[in-house]
Amino acid sequence: MRTLIKNGRVVDPAQKLDAVLDILIEDGRIKKLAPAIIEAADTVYDAAGLVVCPGLVDVHTHLREPGLEAKEDIITGTMAAAAGGVTTVACMPNTKPVIDTSIIVSGIKERAAKEAYAHVEVIGAISKGEKGEELSEMVDMAQKGAMAFSDDGHYVKSSRLFLLAARYIAPFGKALICHDIDPELDAEGYMHEGAVSARIGVPGVPAIAEDICVARDCIISEYTGAHVHIAHVASKGAIDIIRQAKKKGINVTCEVAVQHLTLTDEACATYDSAARVNPPLRSFDHVQALREAVLDGTVDAIVTDHAPHAPEEKDVEFRYAPNGFCGLETSLGVMLTDLYHTGIFDLATIIDKMSCSPARLFGLDAGTLREGAAADLTVIDLDKEWTVDPDKFYTRGKATPYAGKVCRGKAVATVLSGRFVMRDGVVCTNK
Repeated sequence: MRTLIKNGRVVDPAQKLDAVLDILIEDGRIKKLAPAIIEAADTVYDAAGLVVCPGLVDVHTHLREPGLEAKEDIITGTMAAAAGGVTTVACMPNTKPVIDTSIIVSGIKERAAKEAYAHVEVIGAISKGEKGEELSEMVDMAQKGAMAFSDDGHYVKSSRLFLLAARYIAPFGKALICHDIDPELDAEGYMHEGAVSARIGVPGVPAIAEDICVARDCIISEYTGAHVHIAHVASKGAIDIIRQAKKKGINVTCEVAVQHLTLTDEACATYDSAARVNPPLRSFDHVQALREAVLDGTVDAIVTDHAPHAPEEKDVEFRYAPNGFCGLETSLGVMLTDLYHTGIFDLATIIDKMSCSPARLFGLDAGTLREGAAADLTVIDLDKEWTVDPDKFYTRGKATPYAGKVCRGKAVATVLSGRFVMRDGVVCTNK
C-alpha cells in the first residue's frame, strides 16, 4: 500500500529539516522525501499549510491494563493517543497485577499489536509488586521487549536494592526510570508547599522531596554507569542536580510533563481535584527553571504522564482525590498554545522533545522521517482553534485542569505504520 502526503511543511529536528516537501510511504516505511513527488499512490493527502513531523513519542503514560480497566485500557488509551497525534506510548507498570514478569510484558505487547491505535512500549517494574523489597525479572522482561524499568508511583526507598538493580540491568543497556519523591516528605501533603498552600490551608509537599531522591539516584548512576532516567521532574533543585550530573558525564537523563511546564500551584487554589498530581504543580520559579532546562538541553523529553482515573474517583474533595489526570489529547495543543505561540519555545524544540529525543533516548524505531524509517507521522494545524472538552475525549478519564481552555494548534491527522489512524480529529476505527 502506498500513501502520498503532499505539500506539507516537513519539520524533522532529527535531520535538522524544515522545508515544504512530499512524503511517499510504502509498506509502512518512508520510501521517498522530496519536492513534487508524482508517483502513483493508493491514498493522497494534501497537507498544504500544515506541519508534518515525526509521530509524537510519549514515554510516560498509564494505560491501566491489566486490572484497572475502569480507568483506561489499551484500546481507549491508544485511541486518545491517536487523537492527540501520539504514535508511540510507553506504559508504566503500576497496574493490577504489576507488570513484573515476562508473561505480562508479552501479553500486553501481543494485545497492543492486534488492537492498539499507537505503538505500545512496555515498562517493567524494578521490584516485584513495586514493593521495593526484591528485584523483578528484569532480564526476562527485557528479552521479551520491555523498553525500560520503573517502580513509577513509588520511590525505590532501599538504596541497596536500587544499586543492585542498576548493576543488574546496566549490561543490557536498559534504563531505570525513577519516580523520585521521598515518601516520608510526601506523606502528608496534597500540593506544592509554598505561598498558595499556606493561603488556602492545604498541607504541602516541599520541593526538596524530589531533590534528595534525584541526588541519590545520580550518585548511583555515576557509581554503576547505569542509565538512570528521572521521571516527571518538577523541582528547580532537581533540575540543577541533573544539569551538574550531565556536566560530569554521568549517564542521567530526564523528562518533564506538560503540566509542569504550563501550570503553577495556583491551579490548586480552587481545590480542583483535577489539578492534584504527583509531583505537584509548583510555583512559577520552578516552572521557569524547567523551561530554561528544556532550552539548554538538560531536559531530554516532554511527556504527558497520562494518568486517567474513573470519573467518580476524581469527583471528590481535593485531599481525597488520586493523583493524575488524562493528558494525551491535550498535550500538543497546550504546548503550542502556551509555549509556541507565546514565543517561549520554537517548533523544532517542541517536536524534538516530544518525538525525536525520547525515541533516540530509548532506542525506538521512531522519531524521524528519514527515508527507510517507520512511517509514523503527525500532521499539525498550527492555527486551528479549539476548546478542550472532556466530553469529547476518547480516554475514559475525563478529569483535566485544562477543561474549557481555548487552544491554538492541534494534530489534525495521525499516521501509524503508513495508515491513517486519525483524520480531522476523528479516530479511524476501521483501521
